[in-house]
Amino acid sequence: MLGELWSLQGRYRTLHLTWFAFFLTFVVWFNLAPLATTVREDMGLELGQIRTIAICNVALTVPARVIIGMLLDKFGPRLTYSAILVFAAIPCLMFATAQNFGQLVVARLLLSIVGAGFVIGIRMVAEWFPPKEIGLAEGIYGGWGNFGSAFSALTLVIVAGWLSFAGGARIGDVVLNWRGAIALTGIIAAVYGVFYFLSVRDTPPGKTYQRPHKTAGLEVTSMRDFWGLMGMNVPFAGILAVLAWRLKTVGFLTEATYPVTLLAILAWYGMQSWGVLRTNWQLVTGKKVYPKEDRYEFKQVAILELTYIVNFGSELAVVSMLPSFFETTFALPKALAGILASSYAFMNLAARPGGGLLSDRMGSRKNTMAFLTVGLGVGYLLMSLIQPGTFTGTTGILLAMALTMFCSFFVQAGEGSTFALVPLVKRRVTGQVAGLVGAYGNVGAVAYLTVFASLPGWMGGGADPSPAVIAASNSSFFQVLGIAGLIVGFFCMFFLREPKGSFAELHEGELAPAS
Repeated sequence: MLGELWSLQGRYRTLHLTWFAFFLTFVVWFNLAPLATTVREDMGLELGQIRTIAICNVALTVPARVIIGMLLDKFGPRLTYSAILVFAAIPCLMFATAQNFGQLVVARLLLSIVGAGFVIGIRMVAEWFPPKEIGLAEGIYGGWGNFGSAFSALTLVIVAGWLSFAGGARIGDVVLNWRGAIALTGIIAAVYGVFYFLSVRDTPPGKTYQRPHKTAGLEVTSMRDFWGLMGMNVPFAGILAVLAWRLKTVGFLTEATYPVTLLAILAWYGMQSWGVLRTNWQLVTGKKVYPKEDRYEFKQVAILELTYIVNFGSELAVVSMLPSFFETTFALPKALAGILASSYAFMNLAARPGGGLLSDRMGSRKNTMAFLTVGLGVGYLLMSLIQPGTFTGTTGILLAMALTMFCSFFVQAGEGSTFALVPLVKRRVTGQVAGLVGAYGNVGAVAYLTVFASLPGWMGGGADPSPAVIAASNSSFFQVLGIAGLIVGFFCMFFLREPKGSFAELHEGELAPAS
């Protein structure tokens, strides 16, 4: 496969077109971060307001990933991916033309839906690559596409400078047209969405796209799995309630609107539960019993949801705090600290495909998942040892970077390994499984960031915490990530099962071509 990767023909052409679609959704999703200071100064926003906008950037991604997973299984990845790319232009243009804080918030809430695009390509790639090669293919899709966040950070300030001929915000002696830069990302995504629709197919020639019987909720095959699914859906509503609470603490939600928001979240959970019940009504009423060959275990999905909490969830959380971690630990300038912190994200280019390749080559996808998740836990525990007094000078900085990249490898390789397993659970519901697992990554990110914000030295630690307090909080945060990784690694080792046909030539339900 590696030798044919650059042929740009057949399935490899579909792979490249699809990872680039994901790349553009991440460029759009993360287009605020490098321009946040400029937006704040140009719009006259308070610190709490710009933080609120950042929270809104992930607010709807959790339900969006679940819903898009359903749409994906029903309509196919070609139409679904094209639609979300074209949709991206709407909130980008809304944000670029916003004149007040409220308009910025609404645009950013809609933009958070674009962050759900990742799950679509998981099924597209799975349709074009056999189980024995699925790990590397999904790893390339996820790793190279995920680089879109780093690309935004590296380029959008430059693009905003290039567009300054049309006017913009003056930062010192530099004029940055942040509105033009953000609008441009949406326009490019929309144009590519049309191109993608005209350039790909849902399946290779001669294959049929398998759809579930119903898409209102995930189809399960036993009553134990039904109750397991209902229970694992609770954290989605819980984390949305946490987001609502955070929006209230920064003043966006008032005493009047906060209860209404909680009721809306409760209503969404009720609709989600009703959808699961409708889909599995015959199972619940005893009118349908699945034959043994058509069953799958929902605990497989549940464990993969947990692995995505500790790998992708922790990645999103760590990326947001790592620049300040390097800055405070080594007393570095902000620019240099940001460059050092980017080493964590850059590992995506090789580590996520590497995790998929390990899953393909080690002979057991289950054991690979367990090994990488335990390695992730150990990596974070090692990072908790990075302290100002023990890591000093250039040698200390280089050692800290080495530990960061070591940990990052296991985190992102674990992500690749997770989605080497997802398409093998149950083929006809791959979109919904990918949506649920992907949404749990965002659940983890919000949960970890909430823990981080509550530690002394940050939101709860006073205006001017001492370096010692900040260092202790950083260490505690990495310890939380490390212990969570070790616990989930234990679950992978003893409760995750090797999927049927993990290294087969054909997916479940496919027939070999007639000779």
